[in-house]
Order: sequence, then C-alpha cells, then structure tokens
Amino acid sequence: MRQNEALIARRAAVVARGVPMVTHATIDHASGARLHDMEGDELLDFAGGIGVMNVGHGNAKVVAAIKAQADKLLHTCFHVATYEPYVTLCERLASLLPHGDETKVVLLNSGAEAVENAIKIARQATGRPAVVCFTGSFHGRTLLGMSLTSKVGYKAGCGPFAPEIYRLPFPSYFHHGAGLDREAYVAAEVQRLRAAFLDTVAAQDVAAIIVEPVQGEGGFIPVPLEWLRALRAICDEHGIVLILDEVQSGFCRTGRWAAYEHYGVVPDLSTWAKSMGGGLPISCVIGRASVMDAAAPGTLGGTYGGNPVACAASLAAIDAMEELQLNARATAIGDAVRERFTALMSRCPMIGDVRGLGAMIGVEFVEDGDPARPAGAFVKEVLSHALGRGVLAISAGIHGNVIRVLSPLVITDEELDRGLTVLEQEVLAAWSRVEATHAVLTHT
Repeated sequence: MRQNEALIARRAAVVARGVPMVTHATIDHASGARLHDMEGDELLDFAGGIGVMNVGHGNAKVVAAIKAQADKLLHTCFHVATYEPYVTLCERLASLLPHGDETKVVLLNSGAEAVENAIKIARQATGRPAVVCFTGSFHGRTLLGMSLTSKVGYKAGCGPFAPEIYRLPFPSYFHHGAGLDREAYVAAEVQRLRAAFLDTVAAQDVAAIIVEPVQGEGGFIPVPLEWLRALRAICDEHGIVLILDEVQSGFCRTGRWAAYEHYGVVPDLSTWAKSMGGGLPISCVIGRASVMDAAAPGTLGGTYGGNPVACAASLAAIDAMEELQLNARATAIGDAVRERFTALMSRCPMIGDVRGLGAMIGVEFVEDGDPARPAGAFVKEVLSHALGRGVLAISAGIHGNVIRVLSPLVITDEELDRGLTVLEQEVLAAWSRVEATHAVLTHT
C-alpha cells in the first residue's frame, strides 16, 4: 500500500467520521505555495488551508518568531499573568484596523470563538437578545456558530440551536436579481431589511446584525456596496451593533487589510482568524472601545486565547504581509484569476458567474445559465481531475458548485499560471464530456 493510502486508512480507523475529508490528498511538508505529499509528489496549493496561508507555507519570519517565543514562554494564560506579545498584538491590530476614535481587542483561538464573543459583547452592550444573520452565511461549528451558519449539512442532527437568531436572504444579485437592474435589486433588499423589523423581529430587540462582507463558504459573494452602506445607516438608526465577519476575507485576501475597507464602512465589531496567525491558531474581536468595554470582566476570553507563541506568529505574519506588499499582490492575483475565468465563460456555458474582491475569487457553475440549477457534480469532477494533475483546490457554495481560489498570496506568477491552466483544461474537458453525453442522448 502506498504511503498516502496507508495514512488515509489509518485516519479512517481512528479519526471521528464527523471530521470532513474534502480531498484524499496527504501532506508531509510545504513551502510557499507548494505542498508535498507522503510520496514526495508536489501539489500546487489553491486552497491555502481554507484561507489561512496568505503569507505562504513556512514563511521564514513566522517560523523564526515561533521558535524564539517558544524558547521564551509557551503559556501562562493571559487572565492570570499579562505578557508582552498579547498586548503588543492588540496594539498593532488597533492601529491597523481602527474602529472609531478608540479601539479595543480581545484575542481568542478560532473564528467561531471570535463570533461567539462578538455576540456576547453586542448583547451586553445593548441589553437586547436578538441577532440577525443571513442565508449562505458561515460563522463556525460551535452551537451558536451553527445557529448562525446557514448550510444545513454543517449542523445536521446538532440542534436544538440557540434562540433569538433571525435569518434573512443574503443580497446576491446573481441568484435573486432576475428581472431587476442592480440598483433596483439593492433598493428592494434594503427595503426587505427594514420590513423585517415589522414582520420578523422588532428593531428594539436586535442586539446585532452579523454579515460577511464577502461570503466564504456561501460562494465568495461580495455584498453590494450600497446595501452595506445602507445596513450601516440602519444599525445607527436603531442602535444595533454591526458585526462584520472577516475571518476568511481579512489580512490582505481582498487586496485590503479588511474587505470592509472597499466599502468605506467601519463596523462596531469585527471578527478575524485564519491568515491572522500565519498558520497558527489565533483569532480576535476588534471593536469600538465603548462597545467592547460593555462586556463585564470574566465574560470574554479563554484559557489559550492569545497564546504567546500564536501572538508572536501573528505579529510576524503582519510584518511579512507589509514587507511583501501582499495587498497589492492580492489585487494582481485577483485580476489574473478573474481575467482567465471570465475569458473561459465563452468556451464553457456552465460558468454562470465570476466574482469576488482581490484574490478572493469564486467561479460559479450552473446548468443552462440558470442560478437555480447548480452544477455541483460538475465542479466535483473538475476538482478531482485537477488534484490528479497536482493542483489542490476546493469548492464553496451551498451546493458545492463554486470553485474558490485561495492560493497563498506569495504564489509566483509561474505557479499561478500553471495552476489556472490545469483548472481551465479540466473545466473544458468536463464540458466536453457533458456535450458528448448530450449528443448521445439526443441521437438516441
């Protein structure tokens, strides 16, 4: 048995089956945008650990910081004894991503923890119970996270879920805007939000509205600019805390430190994780000091939150992002990906939409150009064949019919071109098989 197969077999024997296995790839070591499996074969990484590796695998600055901090201090729990890396990272984040005149930060371990703590802060700040979220959203796999998360498959059999969660349709023009121009569609969605305070939940009961500026698992769908600005105004009007979930879209992925910077909107609270740690688990909530400090002592945090080694990795990752000018690089990568797949639309009619911000680009596949006919099986076939040719990419969307590009932002032009070429070729090959099947059925 090959080493790859043996490792997968060992996994099946001992790892709980509830842990997803998106591909059958195995990884032994990695560098930059290149992965090497148990057999030593190379894969181009177009998944980035689901958006974690913006600075690339094995970034020298991050690795050095981890080693130096590990030699100095591994853990005390920040609740028990204050240490430098936690405070320094909070200072850096508050400076980098200010939320009003005064900004405060709490460090945690995961995106789900960040979301949970942001909701706790909003409820304490407002004295209200309700939270509004949106279809297609993903906010984690904890109980509250799953209550907010939209996709049923992530939470099957896990209820009952947290109360006082109200879900509205996410404003996706591609999926729901038929018959309207974009401006009219956005205006209708803003009106839908206002109407929800009359027929779904009273505004005076809503503590927070939480939304991803670019939906991640939901299919890499950016919110319309005018809609997010209207949402900001509505929250101000009703004293509702606006929470923007930047867990997947943050830290240079969209060509800005925050996706919300594209919109000229600043939230009251924001949640962060993934590429924040350069590969180590760390997350945070950043927010206006007046909102953050509404949380009573003891209601936030956790034993490992803001671990000193993870803090050191995060500080080094932010340094690397600045030195490597990854915001500019993300814009260039995104332009290249968008151009390639937009050009491919004329050769593969199953490409219904190419969208995103910066290097957070999604390509949605549907049958006959109909958003109501998602082509998830087509995407699965494409990604399987691409993996066989050394390109590791993953899907997104409720139906798994979106190819998302999350390559490390340090990927070279040659690597990016090579990976995109493989994906293009496999899309066209899959389309040829579809055409051949249709021809046989028609002839029959």
